Amino acid sequence: MNSQNFINKTIEKLLSANNKERTERVILFVAITSYLIHLVLIFLVYQDVIQIESKLFNNPIAAIYTPFSFILLYEVYLLVFYIPKSITTYIGKQYEIITLIVIRKIFKDISNLELTANWFQSNSDVKFSYDVGTSLILFFLIYLFYQKNNKNQSLEVKLSDREGENLNKFIFLKKGIAVALLPILIALVFYTFFSWTNDAISNYQNGLIAFEDVNKVFFDEFFTILIITDVLLLLLSFFYSDEFHKIIRNSGFVISTILIKISFSVEGIVSNALIVGAVLFGYLILVIHDLYDRKIQDQKK
Repeated sequence: MNSQNFINKTIEKLLSANNKERTERVILFVAITSYLIHLVLIFLVYQDVIQIESKLFNNPIAAIYTPFSFILLYEVYLLVFYIPKSITTYIGKQYEIITLIVIRKIFKDISNLELTANWFQSNSDVKFSYDVGTSLILFFLIYLFYQKNNKNQSLEVKLSDREGENLNKFIFLKKGIAVALLPILIALVFYTFFSWTNDAISNYQNGLIAFEDVNKVFFDEFFTILIITDVLLLLLSFFYSDEFHKIIRNSGFVISTILIKISFSVEGIVSNALIVGAVLFGYLILVIHDLYDRKIQDQKK
């Protein structure tokens, strides 16, 4: 079996529409189950049956934090799913993931709210305000990003035979990246889960800290892998086109991912500002790329 057949068959088995639906059902079942287990643990803590020193087990609303973690894993799968189909949709999935991370933080913030008259003097209340505002801005920016991307995809662009051949090569290379990336991410999920389990067993308090700050346990490394993937896509895109505006677009997407990665290393409003800045930068890059592309297409007519 040659490499092309192997990659195509792997894509068909792991990243097909049918497999996507099956994965969605499994994740949904796990998310619901984890939510119910979290609620039961909160009830047992309220009844003093068990002792868990974590604010995530003091408020039923905080239980939403757990199923959101599994929904995020499904978004990770979708990100890999869309790599062979569209780079911009793949980048959009990155933005969806970081937005869901912020929303998940909101449910965690709710459990820490103090609800005092001096709202902006409470660190917990201020963090909640930042995260709510950030999620709204991100939601709107992602809407604009996909709207612009959909307009670009609706345009009929005639390709020469050579351009069509180069595009097919690029799609094949993207399929290869998707096939290689999926087992790496699955391995990372299992590694982080077993690392957390080991911490929880050997050191209960460290396990709780890791659970409450799970972004740094998985998604910090996850976005490091995405940066490497984005750079590979940038380099491989030269097989398809060496046009200036396409190179800048793909380079801009790399910068956007790096900004998201940096956001995990800081706290508070600086982290939120980096996330919003990353998505805004990606959107503006797409807008400018579209202007360039329209001008080039007009010149060809």
